[in-house]
Amino acid sequence: MRAPSQEPVKQPAQQPPIKIGSVDVEEFSRNLARLVEEGGRALAAYLKPREEGRDDSEFADEVTEVVKTLGQVAEYWLADPQRTVELQNRLGKAYLDLWASAVKRLAGEEAPPVVRPAPGDKRFTDPEWTQNQFFDFLKQAYLLTAGWADKLVHDAADLNPHTRQKAEFYMRQITNALSPTNFVLTNPELLRETLTSNADNLVRGMQMLAEDIQAGGGHLKIRQSDSSMFEVGRNLAVTPGKVVYQNELMQLIQYAPSTETVLKRPLLIVPPWINKYYVLDLTPEKSFIKWCVDQGLTVFCISWVNPDTRLAEKSFDDYMEQGPLAALDAIKQATGEDKVHAIGYCVGGTLLAITLAAMAARHDERIASATLFASQVDFTYAGDLKVFVDEEQVVALEKRMAERGYLESRSMAAVFNFLRSNDLLWPYVINNYLKGKAPFPFDLLYWNSDATRMPAANHSFYLRNCYLENKLAKGKMVLGNTPIDLKAVKVPIYNLATREDHIAPAKSVMFGCKLFGGEVKFVVSGSGHIAGVINPPAKQKYQFWTGPKPRNADIDGWLAKAKEHPGSWWPDWLVWLTRQSPTEVPARIPGEGALKAIEDAPGSYVKVRD
Repeated sequence: MRAPSQEPVKQPAQQPPIKIGSVDVEEFSRNLARLVEEGGRALAAYLKPREEGRDDSEFADEVTEVVKTLGQVAEYWLADPQRTVELQNRLGKAYLDLWASAVKRLAGEEAPPVVRPAPGDKRFTDPEWTQNQFFDFLKQAYLLTAGWADKLVHDAADLNPHTRQKAEFYMRQITNALSPTNFVLTNPELLRETLTSNADNLVRGMQMLAEDIQAGGGHLKIRQSDSSMFEVGRNLAVTPGKVVYQNELMQLIQYAPSTETVLKRPLLIVPPWINKYYVLDLTPEKSFIKWCVDQGLTVFCISWVNPDTRLAEKSFDDYMEQGPLAALDAIKQATGEDKVHAIGYCVGGTLLAITLAAMAARHDERIASATLFASQVDFTYAGDLKVFVDEEQVVALEKRMAERGYLESRSMAAVFNFLRSNDLLWPYVINNYLKGKAPFPFDLLYWNSDATRMPAANHSFYLRNCYLENKLAKGKMVLGNTPIDLKAVKVPIYNLATREDHIAPAKSVMFGCKLFGGEVKFVVSGSGHIAGVINPPAKQKYQFWTGPKPRNADIDGWLAKAKEHPGSWWPDWLVWLTRQSPTEVPARIPGEGALKAIEDAPGSYVKVRD
């Protein structure tokens, strides 16, 4: 009997990976399968709170508002057949011009573009948008359509001003969202990335999308910075100091001196409660607070609490009494000084202005001068934030806040991002979820994502009395039993606006100057709401303008006559402040006065995250 053959079994030869151009078909297929799997994770994260009955989304209300507003635009054009035909002809002619230009290019002829991106539009910087005829055609078709949609609203004659502003904003968000740069197949850069990585970029992006939806509790919380690189108290908000006073709404930080002598009058900073105070104390190189300390100022800063349901009934009056007024009492105890200089930033500046008026009515003169950073007191020209404020929307918001006692931080964060969606929203969608690249560490954007909640009563009062009814400017606001009249504010004011501000427009800040009863120095800084304020002298990055106290809202006319200065406005402000009271005293050490230190700066309130 023959023994079985011992020859090894031949294995089939391994086939090389199938490639089409530079694409590995097998790897591409595997990544598509992974993409579906990660997409399932993202969907599960989105559905989880809804399946558990925890969905508190206001998305339906927002969509209804958009549809209703744009429906009024459609009504205008459809009401007259002649207008409708003219509207169609306008878009049709634009497309025919584009087609004629494209045909010339295909024939090898020179043809100037029918439309170009606006200056500063960074979406179409890839060379393929110009060199590749397909993508160039796509880009121009989009720009023509977006321009037509904008005129659709602009030329609708029957709209009232508020409806027109809402329609313009909503239309802009829609056209921004539909940009060809936001889709893989219509963005040459994304298409190259997808093909060269065999769609691995989309897998990584979907992983991040699932993580960000999970981090947002079922809502997308777009990461704008590498949060692992920052920590409050470790490399942000590190200027040395002590918490010397606290109540249920705020902690008061006194910063340690870095000079042997300091100005006799302390400085109180009132930051906005809709953000955390450390925008003024980012890294040491950018810290306004550290710079002030280094110039010989005794600096106190309020750090607002991140409120929860227990503080739902805290009113605007409470924020004034337990905020700046309580801080003034504490500063008196800590330093023995009866008078201070005060700074208010954004909403904190509005609160400071109201506090000054309330103090004037009570004959309280403890604030010797006030500085307002990008702060509004007249909301006539308050910009696109007014899109979200009318009686119907405020009532709907109040109902939502009543359910949990506060406005969730993501609501305000989303609003601010949509105000500049082509800078703060879509670039991160593209980079994170389509390119699959984690964002770079950026301290300012880390702070931007570290948002806070707002108590229902306080936020409702602010929206109604300032944005909706503009009672502060009209002299009709009352806090407690105290009438608020800004004309009674006689202290010197340094009123800073930022030229490209999308939250407190320079025109709006300027218009409020006329309301104060005393000397107002109006200054405009280059850049926007944050960078225009956080502009250290060492950077020499932006300029500023000075001129007379404005009497109207003609910001362009004022700038044309104003004096331009290179560099930061900080030294100019310091000269103005020092002139108010140049007397110096030995430096004060936090915790060595009547108020003892509670804990090290930056304190515990600022570290509470959602």
